[in-house]
Amino acid sequence: MSQSATETANAAREFDLGDKEFQRIQKLLKERSGIDIGAGKRMLAYGRLARRMRALKLTNFSDYLELIDDPTSDESRKFLNALTTNVTELFREEHHFDLLSTRVVPEMLNANATKLRIWSAACSAGDEPYSIALTLGRTPALEQFDVRILATDIDTEILEQARRGIYPVERVAKLKSEFRSAFQRGTGQNEGNARVNPRLRELVTFKQLNLLDQWPMTGPFDVIFCRNVFIYFDTQTRERLVRRFASVLRPGGYLFLGHSESPSANSTPALKNCGRTAFVKQTEGHES
Repeated sequence: MSQSATETANAAREFDLGDKEFQRIQKLLKERSGIDIGAGKRMLAYGRLARRMRALKLTNFSDYLELIDDPTSDESRKFLNALTTNVTELFREEHHFDLLSTRVVPEMLNANATKLRIWSAACSAGDEPYSIALTLGRTPALEQFDVRILATDIDTEILEQARRGIYPVERVAKLKSEFRSAFQRGTGQNEGNARVNPRLRELVTFKQLNLLDQWPMTGPFDVIFCRNVFIYFDTQTRERLVRRFASVLRPGGYLFLGHSESPSANSTPALKNCGRTAFVKQTEGHES
């Protein structure tokens, strides 16, 4: 956009988001979350951050940028929350849950495993980890294994929503009957909503985590879901994350990525494709 076009667009808006300020927003977001936003996302960033500026009674982006200069400040956290995209649904990309029940669980039963550890990275509003729990609830896993599902996200506000495990009835109604029965319909003030039953909610532990930071957990995990996240990262960041995921997977463990995502074969030779955006970590001495 030319300078004159930028000035014309800003004149119609409440706040002036100049090129310098937008470039600073891009830089901070990339440094702190790995997320790349191009010029085409300028209005999206403006709309989300303008809400924060109104709440803080600020009049310009320069003052707002001063508030988030310290990465440990409360507003820096809200800055990341505002610019995080949370698009999710129960049983999104269902083939991964099918693979979990038809391949992963039987393999672990055959191996006489006693524990099942799954990580839902970038779990958003909880749809993914609860879909994992619902899937396991229809297999022998809950009786045979000590099951734990770790669910992490960078967005602290969406995590609070996820912990509640409450979804609109119309979303739950779209599920297969075998899964709908695992939800309790609300009454009174909660009418119109349904909640995942307590037994399945107890399987999931929600934690705030920036995937670019040091990870407090070392694994090993049997399965890692990190889907539709890499599209926001550059190639170098994606490959680094895949290597880190592989390092905390047990040999024979699985990594599930989004429908348009795949790791570089050169950067992660330990991972072998085993289905639609599904990868298994090779056991030691096994050629991929």
